[in-house]
Amino acid sequence: MSSTPDITPDTKDWTWVLERPCPDCGFDPSSQGLADLPGLLHDTAMTWSEVLARADVRERPAPGVWSPLEYACHVRDVHLLFAERVRLMLEQDGPTFDNWDQDVTAVESAYGSQDPGEVAGDLIGAAGAVAGLYAGVDADAASRRGTRSNGDEFTVASLGSYHLHDVVHHLHDVGAQEDRA
Repeated sequence: MSSTPDITPDTKDWTWVLERPCPDCGFDPSSQGLADLPGLLHDTAMTWSEVLARADVRERPAPGVWSPLEYACHVRDVHLLFAERVRLMLEQDGPTFDNWDQDVTAVESAYGSQDPGEVAGDLIGAAGAVAGLYAGVDADAASRRGTRSNGDEFTVASLGSYHLHDVVHHLHDVGAQEDRA
C-alpha cells in the first residue's frame, strides 16, 4: 500500500522552504533560529491539542484531504522521526537517514481511527522530547550534518527549521495557523 485510501501522496520536495517563506502557510525560515525551536514546538503542540478537541476532528474537509486527526497523527510521527534524526546527527558523523513513507505509515497506523485524546497526549510528549533535544544543541553541534536517503543534506539547525515548517504548515492545513513561526 502506498497511500491512504483516496489520498494523493505528497511527492513534492519541500527543502526550498529553508531558503524562502512558504506562500501557503507564511512560515519564514529567517524569522526563527535553533534556540527558538523548543518554545515554538511547545506552542504548536498546544495548538494541536486544541485541534484534537474539535467535534469534527475525524471529518475530512474535502475528498482527498486528511482530517485534522490524520494530520495530527502525522505531526506526532514527524516529531518522533525528527527526534531520531537529531539523535543520529548528534551521535554519528554524517549519518544517512532511512527513507520514511508517510503515506504507508498513515495506512499501517490507521490514523483516522486513532483516539484523539491519546493522539494529543502522544503528540505533546513527542514534541516535548524533540524540543528537549534541540534545547541541548550547542553552537558546534548545530552544524553537524546528516543526509536524507534522496541525498538532501541538512545541519541540525536546518533540520530543525525544516521540521518546524512541517508542523506549522499542517496547522495551516487544518485552519489553526500559528502566527509565531
